[in-house]
Amino acid sequence: AAGESGGAEGGGGSGSREAVERLVREHPVVVFMKGSPAQPLCGFSNAVVQILRLHGVEDYRAHDVLQDPDLRQGIKNYSNWPTIPQVYLNGEFVGGCDILLQMHQNGDLVEELKKLGIRSALLDAEKDQEKK
Repeated sequence: AAGESGGAEGGGGSGSREAVERLVREHPVVVFMKGSPAQPLCGFSNAVVQILRLHGVEDYRAHDVLQDPDLRQGIKNYSNWPTIPQVYLNGEFVGGCDILLQMHQNGDLVEELKKLGIRSALLDAEKDQEKK
């Protein structure tokens, strides 16, 4: 793509638009969070991990912004969203914890995951409930 090979992007470090763009597109589900999925370091990051876990989404990329101040600022600039965590589905910014929770509660997350070819575990849980 044009303009990818340098110029005024400040060295193309981890917080550059190009670097962030690569990260959000590297996997269908990408989360920028504080800490790691195994050890989230804030309640909101933990909530995002728990919501994904509820849906059975275990195959996703998580980036710990606490390890990289440039990335932390870069992702905020990229999404024009001031807070972490940030969730991307298929390279598109979805939102933070509050939006993911809302999508979880109103069923939109099941639909969005379906578009990515990911079957929400909640669909199977509902089936189990119907059998009882």
